[in-house]
Parts: sequence; C-alpha cells; structure tokens
Amino acid sequence: MRSRNKPNKASTVELSTSDPEKQLCYEGESLLRLLELIRREIESARNLDRALPEKVWLKQQFSVGVNDVTRVLERMQPLSSVKSSPQEQSLHGSHNMKMPSVQLQAILLASDCNPRWLSKHLPNLAHSRGVPILFVRDKKGGSLRLGELLKLKTAIAIGIKASGNVINQFVEKLLDNEIQVAVST
Repeated sequence: MRSRNKPNKASTVELSTSDPEKQLCYEGESLLRLLELIRREIESARNLDRALPEKVWLKQQFSVGVNDVTRVLERMQPLSSVKSSPQEQSLHGSHNMKMPSVQLQAILLASDCNPRWLSKHLPNLAHSRGVPILFVRDKKGGSLRLGELLKLKTAIAIGIKASGNVINQFVEKLLDNEIQVAVST
C-alpha cells in the first residue's frame, strides 16, 4: 500500500477543484486563527452599528446556508456578461438587466460536509461569478465551526455580502494576502 503525503494541519492547503484556479483550504491551527479573526471583525462591525436587532443585522451582512448562497450567486451576473463590451450587451439585450442589489465578496464553505452533493455545485457557480471560496475543514466539523461564527448550530456555507463595512475591508485584505493566517510550526 502506498503512503500518502498528508498536508501539515497547521497551514493552509491548496485544493484543486474542477475549475483551473486553486482554492484555499483552512484547517487545524490556521482555521482556528481565521475564525477568531473573522469573529473579532464581526464584533467590531456590530459594535459600530447597534441600530438593528442582531438577526436582522447578520442577515444584511451574510448569506447563510447553501440555498441562500446559491440563490444570491444565481442572481449575480456571470463574469462573461460583465466583461462584454457595451455594444455586445446592447445586441443581446442585457442593457435592460439590472445589477442585483446583493453581491457576494467571498464564500466560506465547509469542505467536509456530509453528504458532499449538498455543496458540490458551489465552487463552479462561484467561479463563474468571480467570487472566491475559502474552504474550511475540521475533521467532519467544518459546518459546526462556521455555525459558531454566526451563533448558529451549523452552517455549511456563509456568503459575505459586499456592503463596504469593516468585515469587507478585512476580507479584502485576507484575499490580497495582506493578513497572514497560516501558523508556522
């Protein structure tokens, strides 16, 4: 039997998906650090905006669950139609299409959910819309970790809505590798 090279649990891992780009997967110590950093940003953003009840505020900031994330992604325009020229858009009649009011900046996805088919479609759909995915894996408990982030029991997918707040600034820095999450051992 061949031995497998398992990735170090304390670092981020590149996951290959069906699309050509690789996605980041957080597990072990880097997952704990990532979730703690996001939790702090959520708390600081919430402290700045106490006008709404917490559930309503969270709904404005996040799209929670596979169905909700899928719905928002499907309403976003694919990259191919966004990149087309104005002449092409007028030929195809897409100049009458309104941009959806909700855009996702990134998606946190539990890569170890069971059954796997629940979230199998999300990487390709997100890639077609230009939304990066951050996979989390925690020994079959990734959805529990994501749920704790928003004070829920479980959450397989959490979409971070682009609303220009402190959370979005943090995620932007994270995606641009300005924030180091990986823990070196």
